[in-house]
Amino acid sequence: MASLNLLLTVCFAYVALLFAVAFAADRVAARGGSAWLRSPLVYTLSLSIYCTAWTFYGAVGYAARSGLEFVTIYLGPTLVMVGWWWGLRKLVRIGRAQRVTSIADLISSRYGKSNMLAIGVTILAVIGVTPYIALQLQSITLSFSIFADADPTSGFREGASVIWVAAGLAVFAILFGTRNLDANERHHGVVTAVALEAIVKLIALLAVGIFVVWGLSGGLASTMARIDASQIGTWQVDGGRWATITFLAAAAFVCLPRMFQVMVVENEDERHLQIAAWAFPLYLLLMSLFVVPIAAVGLELMPAGSNPDLFVLTIPLSQGREGLAMLSFLGGFSSATSMVIVAAMALSTMVSNHIVMPIWLSWQGSAAAQSGDVRKIVLSARRVSIGVIMALGVAYYEVSGGGAALAAIGLIAFAGIAQILPALVGGLFWRGATRLGALAGLSLGFAIWLYTLLLPALGSGVLPEAVVEQGLFGWAWLKPYGLFGIAGLDPIVHCVVWSMTLNALAFCVVSLATLPNPVERLQGAQYVNVFDHSAGPRGWTGSVAQSEDLMVMSQRILGAQDALTLFAREAELQGGHGYLPEPTPEFLNRLERKLAGSVGAATAHAMVGQIVGGSAVSVQDLMAVADESAQLLEYSNKLEAQSAELSRTARQLREANEKLTQLSVQKDSFLSQVSHELRTPMTSIRAFSEILRDTHDLKKEEMRRYASVIHDEALRLTRLLNDLLDLSVLESGQVSLNMREGRLAEVLDHAVSAALAGSTQRLQVIRRSEGEALQLCSDLDRLAQVFINLIANADKYCDAAAPQLTIAVRSGGGVLTIDFIDNGSGIPAEAQSMVFEKFARVSAEKAGGAGLGLAICREIMERLGGSITYLNGRRGGAFRVTLPVEGAALAAQ
Repeated sequence: MASLNLLLTVCFAYVALLFAVAFAADRVAARGGSAWLRSPLVYTLSLSIYCTAWTFYGAVGYAARSGLEFVTIYLGPTLVMVGWWWGLRKLVRIGRAQRVTSIADLISSRYGKSNMLAIGVTILAVIGVTPYIALQLQSITLSFSIFADADPTSGFREGASVIWVAAGLAVFAILFGTRNLDANERHHGVVTAVALEAIVKLIALLAVGIFVVWGLSGGLASTMARIDASQIGTWQVDGGRWATITFLAAAAFVCLPRMFQVMVVENEDERHLQIAAWAFPLYLLLMSLFVVPIAAVGLELMPAGSNPDLFVLTIPLSQGREGLAMLSFLGGFSSATSMVIVAAMALSTMVSNHIVMPIWLSWQGSAAAQSGDVRKIVLSARRVSIGVIMALGVAYYEVSGGGAALAAIGLIAFAGIAQILPALVGGLFWRGATRLGALAGLSLGFAIWLYTLLLPALGSGVLPEAVVEQGLFGWAWLKPYGLFGIAGLDPIVHCVVWSMTLNALAFCVVSLATLPNPVERLQGAQYVNVFDHSAGPRGWTGSVAQSEDLMVMSQRILGAQDALTLFAREAELQGGHGYLPEPTPEFLNRLERKLAGSVGAATAHAMVGQIVGGSAVSVQDLMAVADESAQLLEYSNKLEAQSAELSRTARQLREANEKLTQLSVQKDSFLSQVSHELRTPMTSIRAFSEILRDTHDLKKEEMRRYASVIHDEALRLTRLLNDLLDLSVLESGQVSLNMREGRLAEVLDHAVSAALAGSTQRLQVIRRSEGEALQLCSDLDRLAQVFINLIANADKYCDAAAPQLTIAVRSGGGVLTIDFIDNGSGIPAEAQSMVFEKFARVSAEKAGGAGLGLAICREIMERLGGSITYLNGRRGGAFRVTLPVEGAALAAQ
């Protein structure tokens, strides 16, 4: 007979194997050779954490007690994967677009970045998962007790073993789930270990099933006869209970924090859901394949009063199959540990990001400014949270007596977690859903679940017997099992019907009665129409950011060494030297994602936004930054007031504000100019046309002069409209290019002639013909339009006594460079950064247009695959046009 010491040895060896697999997977991922880690197979197997000790041990006990009702636990997730995969795809897309780290983060972000709502979801999740933790502890403890009963020398004590098992799982979860601070990066080691455990528990259950069917029963026919002869063979279906438990299983599959972690946060590719949609139901089918045969044979072979939850273990042991029993124990152990690891990792992230961090930042002052303080607090909070969660599981186990069937404990947990569903689904598909509606629904549903299911399940020590029998305050309509006078229902059905109905009703009614704030409206649009708004990540404009400020902030969150490593790697990717990269939008997006894993998406976005000072020009982004910045200020007001970096941050914000103000002023000026330019010719045309219409004795010379004025004003109006239309077409990308071959010299000849035709100030153009003898293939008309604009600008704005424009052409490396440099005073330094904006005009006094010329030039060059830039450090105005000329050859002289 296998001894308990041997079992412990095998258990520790298996744990060591899991550590080795997780460590190897992390090493492979760090080297970039992790294609197989990101495969659909690993993703599908990671979803198996749904199959906990409940489904490994408890499904057999469930079948022995309730017949085929155990199928509902597998039917719910199957219906979700097969019939609602498009909803899961939407969840995954939102998770990536919003950079969420947990289900609390996702719901908080949807309802206006409400941290109060995130706290509520976190508390509900912790309390709802507590019975599940107790279930895992009970299953492992019972498994140990089976082997201990067969080993008289073991000295096994169930009460002490529960604490030791809880402590071991807590250490296991801490080492697996809090080795890294970033909860948003992919945990390849954890996911790979979970995938391995999925294979182990599947093999173990199949092995026991095969042994029972062919080793004990003598084949399929004999097994079916035993099933028919047992109480399981009586087909009894309680329609209400079947529908309720199927709904609970489906809701839990979507809402459980551990399922959200592996299904959304750890998802590498949305396309993995296409394979998981059929592969995971197939896995569930295999897990349930031998449940009924094992239950039927166990009821026949095992002594009366045996715990059917443990038939998977006790049947092999009763037949002297210690090796098979050991494998079965490892399967159950895998089911429990994988659930605890991922659930504790997800819950600890929620607790640290939404409860500990806001409280700590509001309480701390200058003491939080030292490098790494935030990192230490977050890691400590997550580790302590895991310990507290495990302690709550032990407390539930002790208070409930540890004698309940595994399925009963699991259903209590499912009913609690399902309270998240109305706020989650409503937020995904209803733009009118509000934060207050979500809070009302969650609060009411949670209270009803607590009163009608959780507290009565804990026994009279928590909820007095008088309340259970007579109702709260003696009111019969407030009985926990007969709410509102409706008695006789199954407790699970009773709780789910009332809690989910009132939850959804409160959510809808309060949402309809209240108005969402602007951020809620914008986030609602982002969620409901996620496939329209998530083509790319929100972009930062890093021109006003300082790498030193970002480094200081990152060190305070990630720690000095991790921040230095991150910045050095980014600098190397940019081709630079040292450890300070340029604050490009791509780098800032990656930095924000890295920080989001430590302090949450909203807080990370606010921290980067405070230093960078601006993001891509969109109303949604600006509103989100404003809201997140307000949250940051609320939590870290004292920290910023005493921080040495505040002055530099404030300076950057002022510079960003000045730039935004300048853009706003130029936009207003542009609109005023366009309005004026449109109204002036229209007024002239109307006035002179009325003269021609109403005056009958005009002379021919007067008629010709008035007609000329109308003609000139019409041309002026046409030019302005053509410029606006041209810019609009270019910006929309709908322009068609007329690519043809031609000589650069001829294009420049045409541009000079067209630009200087009718000029009152004769600009001297200096050219070098030897560099212009180049044959190129491009849209020559568009290219000439750029040249004409640059030459005309030089003619208009060059303030030298004898204005000159030098056109210098160079080619090499497949790139053609054309410089236009005049001898005037150039563009003022403060206007150089805005010169290509469509709202910009360098000189209001000399401006003859609406300031669209250089903006059009920039769009044209982008469409041609080249660029146009302003050259700093030159005496006069200097522009450079670059164009790719692959395979170009000099034309014959």
